[in-house]
Amino acid sequence: MRSSIMLAAIAVFLSAPAAHGQDTSYAALQKRGRQAMGVDQYTSTHKFDALSDGGRIELQSDKGDSVSIATIRGHIRDIAIAFKSGDFSTPAFVHMQTVPGTKVMAAKHAVITYEPHDLSRGAELRIRTKDSDALAAIHQFMAFQRSDHHAGGMTGHPPAGR
Repeated sequence: MRSSIMLAAIAVFLSAPAAHGQDTSYAALQKRGRQAMGVDQYTSTHKFDALSDGGRIELQSDKGDSVSIATIRGHIRDIAIAFKSGDFSTPAFVHMQTVPGTKVMAAKHAVITYEPHDLSRGAELRIRTKDSDALAAIHQFMAFQRSDHHAGGMTGHPPAGR
């Protein structure tokens, strides 16, 4: 009897979603992210780096399949085009709020560059500026994204060459 209870407990534990998956607001964020990006948020990895001259958004497929990689690359290119024009509606939809830093980034879109680059399992968006207000806004944006997506990334300011 005791071993059957233990086995049942183990089965429940193994079938339960990860701790962050049990958070309904996080699960909703992940669902909206999948809608907006076309990528399963639970089988991809985001990183949001704050850099000395701006930031870097990295999105890579954990599976490494060609369909996911192509979808990620397309999404990063689409985001680059939208952000260049001051359109931050995708992050607003995913997070269901105006994302910190985006009002300034939109207002100063002319002094910020957005460069998409392919990576082996996805893509990155390199964001650069020489404007101090835009830089502070980019760092706010990255910090919020790291927190809300439970994602990794650099919080310091490594050399701009990264």
